[in-house]
Order: sequence, then structure tokens, then C-alpha cells
Amino acid sequence: MVFTSPTFLFLFLPAALAAFFVAPRAWRTPVLVVASWLFYAWGEKAIVAVLVLSTAVNWGLALALDRAGTPAARRALLTLGIAINIGGLAYFKYTNFLVANVDKVLASLGLPVIPPPGIHLPIGISFITFEAVSYLVDVYRRHTPAARNAWHVGFYLSFFPHLIAGPILRFADIAAPLARPTVTLAEFDGGVSRFVIGLGRKMLIANPLGLVVDQVFALPASDLGAATAWLGIFCYALQIYFDFSGYSDMAIGLGHMFGFTLPENFRLPYTADSVRDFWRRWHISLSSWFRDYLFVPLGGSRGGPLRTARNLLIVFALCGLWHGASGRFLVWGLFHGAFLALERTRFGGWLERAPLLLRRAYTFGVVLVGWVFFRADSLGYAARYLEAMMGAGAGSPVMVRRFLTIETAVVLAVALLLSMVAWRPRFPRLPALAFEIAVFSLSLLYVAAGTYNPFIYFRF
Repeated sequence: MVFTSPTFLFLFLPAALAAFFVAPRAWRTPVLVVASWLFYAWGEKAIVAVLVLSTAVNWGLALALDRAGTPAARRALLTLGIAINIGGLAYFKYTNFLVANVDKVLASLGLPVIPPPGIHLPIGISFITFEAVSYLVDVYRRHTPAARNAWHVGFYLSFFPHLIAGPILRFADIAAPLARPTVTLAEFDGGVSRFVIGLGRKMLIANPLGLVVDQVFALPASDLGAATAWLGIFCYALQIYFDFSGYSDMAIGLGHMFGFTLPENFRLPYTADSVRDFWRRWHISLSSWFRDYLFVPLGGSRGGPLRTARNLLIVFALCGLWHGASGRFLVWGLFHGAFLALERTRFGGWLERAPLLLRRAYTFGVVLVGWVFFRADSLGYAARYLEAMMGAGAGSPVMVRRFLTIETAVVLAVALLLSMVAWRPRFPRLPALAFEIAVFSLSLLYVAAGTYNPFIYFRF
């Protein structure tokens, strides 16, 4: 179930809100946990078993960590917990990928191949794993106490608004409201507004651009001209931003409706003036997770430029593989890691002194090239797509007219403006309400019409 489906908007969400507000305060957390499990069971029942098992294991391990008497025992429990959680992620997400690559080697040697395991990837498994690991590490570091109530851990790992597309939570983010779940009228009203704006960003901007992207990337590389290739990747950069940030807005809005404040996940990333700045603005909860739980433990920027570069490449290689078990995601991650390392050299000093427009153009150009690897179906296609962007494609320049319609141009202009300017409606409440009703109504027309409505973050 996704937030943009009629089932969610007109059945699940009203029922969940009604159950939450009718329930006594002591039962509101269990109600939300059960509602979240039903949310995931609607699409696939396997994820519920993963959530229940993860809740039980991590609840028990955190309690044991809290009570362990020696540093050695605490380290052993933490190691066990990380191994269980990362092992589960590796099994579901990377077994098929590893077997496929082993089979290529075996086939090249004339040996029998391993039958494809066909392991299904549960929705949100990456987010569940990262939240479970951060919970155990924070308990180990004594940054947060272990939850005595298993429902609290279940809520943290499964709260439906954020688990399919983020933001990634820390247990400290929601510990206080869990003790007494309450919602003020102002919180609820603000949550509805944020949800509607996110729905509009997804349905009215991301989806129309995504239709163009799919058509361009479906073309044979030999048919791509430079103009068409640039249009396709430019549309994709805005599609993925408005799709992902739209879902984050909806998640944050839903959190407010239930009395929880979820962290901001985007801060105008396409206004960044360096790749380092981009990662302070894009998927903030993910980049901060990698910083706190991987980059810093590896040594961070201590130990000199070479070790810092090594640490950055390791972190972003894993960041790429977190997004998908594919060589193109690995290349995407290493590509960003290489530029982050470069910016810590003299080049970074030169970049800081360069004019702002030049810094932003450089950053956006790097990000656009990276998105080619992220969106392409294979590394080979990505390489040929980049060649087309550089003018080496054989496609006709006039082909771009097939995709750049008046509607696309208008959506592109609006998307570009909203991606560069921190704008939210600041009208008095009645005009703001009229604006939100208009956005919601127009979004519903697209929902009801069953138009193109992909969810590009399902794989994570």
C-alpha cells in the first residue's frame, strides 16, 4: 500500500486515525503498531513476520546490552546484534545478486551454475535494518536507554508513515512522545497541510516528469541525441527529488497527525555549492546515519587525507549498495565518494573561493552525471547515455520535441523554481485551506484516473 492509493487515502488512513483517537492513551502505541503491521500486510504478508521477529530480537538484545556487566559482554552482544540485522539484510537483498555473479564465473569456466534462489525483497527492509542497528549502537553507547516496553520497539521499527521511504529515525526521536501519545489540534492541522503538499509534489510534479523519464530511458542508446539525453536526466533529477521529498513530506505530515515529529529529510539539495554540501541536504537522515555509525567509527577525517579518502570511498560504496544490489549503484556511490574525497584536497579550497554560480553549476553537474548510473538499467547503457549527453549519440536533435511538450515545459519550470526556493504557503488559514483543497482535489483527480503513479523507492 502506498500513500497515493485510494485504499490508503479513503480506507486505511481514516480507520487508523479513528482507532488511534478512540483508544485510551495507554493503548495508542499498540494500536499504531498493529495498524502498521496491517499496512504492510496489505501489500505482502512476509514483511510482517520480518517486523515481528526484528522487534523481538532487538528488544531483547537492547535489554541485555543495558544489563551486561562487562565491556566485553556488551561488545559481544552488540556484535551479535549487528551481525543478525546486517545478515538479514544481506540475505534478502544481496543473495540473488551474489548468486547471479557467481553463476557468470561458473558459466565462463564451463561449470554447472547455481539455480537462482528467487529470494523476495521485503518492502522497507533497508530502513528496518538501519534503524535496528542505530538503536542497538545508541543503547551500547548509552545515548539512549533500552526500552522496557516491547511495543515501543515495535513502533520504532514499524511506524508506517516513514518505513517505506524514510526518513530514518533514531529511537531518541520518538522516545518522549511514546510515553504519552497526544496530539494537539495545531499539530494535526499542520500535519494535514504537510501531507497535502507532499501529495501534490508527488502527483502533480514527480509523476508527469517520471513519464518523460521512462520514455527517454526506454530508447535504444543509439537513438539518443544530446538534447534528448539531457532532457531525460534533467527530468529524472527533478522527478526523484519531488518523488522522494514528497513522500518525506507526507510521512512527516502523518507523523504530526499522530503526535510524532519526524526529522526533516531534504533541504533544497539542488542549491548545494559542493558535493559535500549536497549530502548535507539530500536524504539527510541517511547521510547522517552513515556519518555517525560508519564514517566516524572508521576514523572519519582523522589520520590524514589518504585515510579520509579511503573512509569516504568505503562509506559511499556501501551507500550505493544499500540503494541496490547492482554494479551501477556501486559506481554511483564510488562516484560521489571520489568527489567528496577530491573536495578535501586543494581543489576544495579553490572551490570555496570560486563564484557561487560556478560552485552550484559544478555540483549540479556532478549530481546529474551520478543520476545517470542511478537510473540506467545497466552500466553499459549508462556509459552510452553519457556519451549521448556529450554529443556522441546518433539521435536526431529534433527528437527532443517528442518529449518536451508544453505541459512538460510548464511542470519543469515549476519544479525548477520549487527546487531552488524555500517556499511554503504563508497565507492566513482560510486562503491556505483553499489552496490545500485545490492541491488535494487536483491530486485526487490523478489518483482516481489511475494515471502513471510509480513508487521509485520500493526497492529500498
